[in-house]
Amino acid sequence: MPLNSLYTQLKTVRQADRFRLKKRIDGLARLPVEKRSAKAVDNVALAMAASVANREQRLAAVPVLEWPDLPVVASREEIKAAIRDHQVVVIAGETGSGKTTQLPKICLELGRGVEGTIGHTQPRRLAARAVASRVAEELKSPLGSTVGFKVRFAEQVSDTSLIKVLTDGMLLNEIQQDRFLNQYDTLIIDEAHERSLNIDFLLGYLKQLLPRRPDLKVIITSATIDHARFAEHFAGAPVLEVSGRTYPVEMRYRPPGDGQELSRQVEEVLQEIQREERQQGLPLARDVLVFLAGERDIRDVHHHLKHCEFRDTEILPLYARLSQAEQHRIFSAHRGRRVVLSTNVAETSLTVPGIRYVIDAGTARISRYSVHSKVQRLPVEPVSQASANQRAGRSGRIMPGICFRLYSEEDFVGRPEFTDPEIQRTNLAAVILQMADLRLGKVEDFPFIEPPDGRLIRDGYRMLDELGALTPQQSLTPLGRQLARFPLDPTLGRMLVAAADRKVLREALIVVSALGAQDPRERPHDKQQQADQAHQPFTDKQSDFLFYVKLWHWAEQQREALSRNQYEKLLKKHFLSPTRMREWRDTHRQLLLLCKEQGWELNKATDNDSGVDDGIYGPLHQALLSGLVSNVMQRTEEGEWLSTRNRKPLVWPGSSLSKTKARWLMAAEQVETSRLFGRTVARVEPEWVEAAAAHLIKRQYFEPHWSKKRGCAMAKEQVNLFGLILASGRRVNYGPIQPQESRELLIREGLVMGQLTREPPFVRANRECYQALEAMEHKLRRRDILVDEDARVAFYDERLPDTVNTVAGLMSWYNKKASDQQKQALLMDEDFLLSRSPDLADGQFPDVLALGEISLPLEYSFDPTGDRDGVSLVVPLAVLNQVPEARLDWLVPGLLKEKLEALIRALPKSRRRHFVPVPDYVAALMDTLTPDEPLLPAMTRELQRMSGVRIELEEWQVDGLSDHLRMMVRVVDRLEGKAKTLAQGRSMPEVKARLDGVRAELPEPETEVPPLSGQEWLFGPLPETDLRELGGMTLRRYPALADEKDTVTLRYLDDSALAIWTHRWGCARLLGFKLSVQLRDLRKQASQMPGFQKLKSEKGAMARHALDHALSRLLAEHFRLDAPVRDEAAFKARLDAHRGDFVPWASEQLAGIGQVFDQYRQLMGKLEKNFPLAWAHAHRDLKDQFAELFGDAFLLEVPWESLQEYPRYLAGIAHRLDKLGGQIGKDRTVTAELEAYRKQYRTRAAGAPLWQQAPPLQHFFWMLQEYRVSVFAQQLGTQVPVSAKRLNKQWEEC
Repeated sequence: MPLNSLYTQLKTVRQADRFRLKKRIDGLARLPVEKRSAKAVDNVALAMAASVANREQRLAAVPVLEWPDLPVVASREEIKAAIRDHQVVVIAGETGSGKTTQLPKICLELGRGVEGTIGHTQPRRLAARAVASRVAEELKSPLGSTVGFKVRFAEQVSDTSLIKVLTDGMLLNEIQQDRFLNQYDTLIIDEAHERSLNIDFLLGYLKQLLPRRPDLKVIITSATIDHARFAEHFAGAPVLEVSGRTYPVEMRYRPPGDGQELSRQVEEVLQEIQREERQQGLPLARDVLVFLAGERDIRDVHHHLKHCEFRDTEILPLYARLSQAEQHRIFSAHRGRRVVLSTNVAETSLTVPGIRYVIDAGTARISRYSVHSKVQRLPVEPVSQASANQRAGRSGRIMPGICFRLYSEEDFVGRPEFTDPEIQRTNLAAVILQMADLRLGKVEDFPFIEPPDGRLIRDGYRMLDELGALTPQQSLTPLGRQLARFPLDPTLGRMLVAAADRKVLREALIVVSALGAQDPRERPHDKQQQADQAHQPFTDKQSDFLFYVKLWHWAEQQREALSRNQYEKLLKKHFLSPTRMREWRDTHRQLLLLCKEQGWELNKATDNDSGVDDGIYGPLHQALLSGLVSNVMQRTEEGEWLSTRNRKPLVWPGSSLSKTKARWLMAAEQVETSRLFGRTVARVEPEWVEAAAAHLIKRQYFEPHWSKKRGCAMAKEQVNLFGLILASGRRVNYGPIQPQESRELLIREGLVMGQLTREPPFVRANRECYQALEAMEHKLRRRDILVDEDARVAFYDERLPDTVNTVAGLMSWYNKKASDQQKQALLMDEDFLLSRSPDLADGQFPDVLALGEISLPLEYSFDPTGDRDGVSLVVPLAVLNQVPEARLDWLVPGLLKEKLEALIRALPKSRRRHFVPVPDYVAALMDTLTPDEPLLPAMTRELQRMSGVRIELEEWQVDGLSDHLRMMVRVVDRLEGKAKTLAQGRSMPEVKARLDGVRAELPEPETEVPPLSGQEWLFGPLPETDLRELGGMTLRRYPALADEKDTVTLRYLDDSALAIWTHRWGCARLLGFKLSVQLRDLRKQASQMPGFQKLKSEKGAMARHALDHALSRLLAEHFRLDAPVRDEAAFKARLDAHRGDFVPWASEQLAGIGQVFDQYRQLMGKLEKNFPLAWAHAHRDLKDQFAELFGDAFLLEVPWESLQEYPRYLAGIAHRLDKLGGQIGKDRTVTAELEAYRKQYRTRAAGAPLWQQAPPLQHFFWMLQEYRVSVFAQQLGTQVPVSAKRLNKQWEEC
């Protein structure tokens, strides 16, 4: 058949098929004749014939029209004329006018519906089904024949259907496959006053389409509408108004009193209705419809009214989340009065029968999208005048009605005339996506009746950009085209795309279809606890999303095992809506088909009874997270939740995670009602969020630094998603981020400062050369000898490639790419490193300090702020005892001059002026002083010799010297290998104090045995010094027998003087073991002596050990132990030589000691009794004198000849006490003088026991005791000549 014939026949086919068939013919015409298939041409001819035949069938299907008595029917001819003469007609029909059911019939009467279908849109699925059923009933045709309907997941339409009732959303969806809506010859847009997003988009699209479809008729209807706005939108379309209210409605305003609750208002109106009915008689209709803002108000009012005494009254709630059975109760027959408490669902979607009274609270939850917080809010707002009139219109359908408005008439007049269209208060992401897919241009240019706010448009683009659906040019990406294929919110579609990539599509389809449909759970107000228990088996402690997966798995098992009736009963038993479960399944089926169209495959079904595999949590929730990145929530330290864009939601109380301790959650939505709530939440990891929002997060880097361990520059990273910090302080490689700054850190910190774990050869060579030269700087304490850090940085910067910023990269370049010339250029020589020639005299700064038989290393550091500034002596713990403390004060020759000058300049001005000019005196000191004696006494002596002025040792401000002028002693465990510092300090006492409890890990000699102990001489010969080689050094120790009461033990001590002292009393104890019988008798004698008896009343170490110390001292003196015994033979010889006369001599001496103690206790008794207050100075002085004379171990420490003078000292004290009453003034003067002497003695002694003090200082102490006798009891005489002048002269020798 020739194509020209087909083109001619196109005029005979249905208008609905013409465009489609023409495209097929055009396709054949583009092919060469020889390639044109005859079969294809025949198929087109057959299709055209079928279209003609279909027209005939549709003509035959036009029913006989019957017209009920409705206002719109009375205006039928006027409406027909308007439709016939205009492409667009606006019909403003009031509630009850019959426009919804009669307009399709009027179009049929005009011959519409044959060439194309009459499309009749409704805003809700429930209304679409109800209208289709009603029109089919009036046309006496089964539903799906002449009249069909199409809603989401359900469709009953045949080829001969003349009228198709569908939701406006389904009509928008059809535009994707039929851009010119060729299947329709008439479109009726009903309930346009609702101004939903779909309606506004449809009206804008139709305005663009009508010039291209002159045959298409559009009828816009509404109960209350802004006529001028619609007429203006469609270029002056005619407006027909049809009255519809058969009976008038009386308006009564009942504003609340002060503080009056809503429940109380409703109660008072119901009481008013009862009173009127008792007065006027029962009307034909008695039911009351109460409009409230939301479910909470409905529950509160319902609870209140149940406790009010309204006889023969049934109270029913009505809202969208109620089960279908509970919604249908309002249509059932009943007796008495029915009070229906409803949200705005009863404004347009449902017509409640039998209503005579309407109580309007005047508020509703209006969905509003916040551009700032990105939250779909549901605030309670006053309804517009149009909505209030729509509510009032629900009364008066049967008889004159009454509308009670619970607000004032002034409030009503002040309200906006119409509700804001949804397009001005919702997220436009889905609209923008569909427009981009349909290539309808930019949203800003689209002919909306009321264009949306620019902020909403920008926010829609922003959301699609967050999902990755748009390019920078605002065209669709491949992902965006995928999302446009799904009749879902773009965020849900994004989840499916991610799920297909992660192989969790099976579970994601379940979750996404559940989120895209109504929640199947039912929770009746009076059975909330039972409902929660029924749903409990499906809950998951980590994710609300898994509830749907578990529920789906269970429901599918039950559906396959049970009949339909049994299955629905089981669902109801578990408080699950069968209708919503069916819708959920239908949504799932539709999405599954769309996924298969994309070529996606379902992952393997699980064998787990719960329907959730163990390893699926992570992949599934990462897929869901891809669409919900802006709904991530973090628990703060205060326990609150913080979300993106500084939102602070609460977890929905009904969630299984409402009390979770998880740190991170994501929410399917964040909705603001009374508070901002995150609904349907799950635990996530911040790493998942970072991966899912990689294109959205902002990274900030701070604290760049060099990492020695990693060999590269590192920085701390902060990851931020819309103000929510996902990670903070994370260390990352800084090289790829800031290569130049990283290169500088490599050079400065790595190559110059030496922060490297592995050194390139040139760095090692340069470091060794630099350190060798740097030692001179430390010794001379100058920073101008070597080139500075910047010069060395510039050296490397000029020679290294710009691309090198890590150690690995440097090593790779050096080993593989650098030429020999480049390698040589990287070496620094002395000429480059030295900025000036150092002046370093020989011997001024030695590297070792010679101390007798040992030489210890010296270290130099020029670091005034550091701990080791100056010169440090490194001492192994084993030889610490061989380091003379006095030698440390001399430092090294190069620093001694500066120290001497600092000491002199630190003197008080009155003293310092005698040594001016200071440099001259210091030069003289440097010529005369040698480090073979203590520094300060030598300085004192020489300065006194030069100037005649004596400086006391206490006047030298040693502690005030700078750290580098005091030797640092650093004690280590060894010198070889890696030495461990055990303690360090600027003085020997400080070092020893820090060493308490610290033991070096020294290699002990193999011959070392446990210390010998016994009561016999088991120790063999004991040399004065024990020398052993240890770690390349000579270890010097001093053997001594130590008294340990019940035994004597051989010890090796570090101090020779301490060893001699210890050995003396150890030998005395050993003698005591040999003379135990004699000592027992002596103890018995002592116990009878008054002196020792009186000591028992005194508490303290001296009294407690007095007898034991006395016997030890007697043994030491009688057996001449001041001459040490070093072997067993000498010990026996000494014992045999003196044991014969020991007891008589010891008895005599012990009696003398007893008398001393007797005198001591008598005098102490006087001091302990009531002492006159005027004698307080003497009391204090005598107490101090007794403490000096009778120390804890005075019997061991006091020289024997001085001990013999104790009776005279005590007699002097007694004489002083006897004369004190008559010489208080003189005594006070002498006491002040003595106190000055005692103070300077104690300062110089520094707490050392008497036997450890220098001999001149000991002599000064005993001269002071003699001076006391001379001033208080001159008649007793003194052992040596003594006076204040002699004391001062002796002090000079100290």
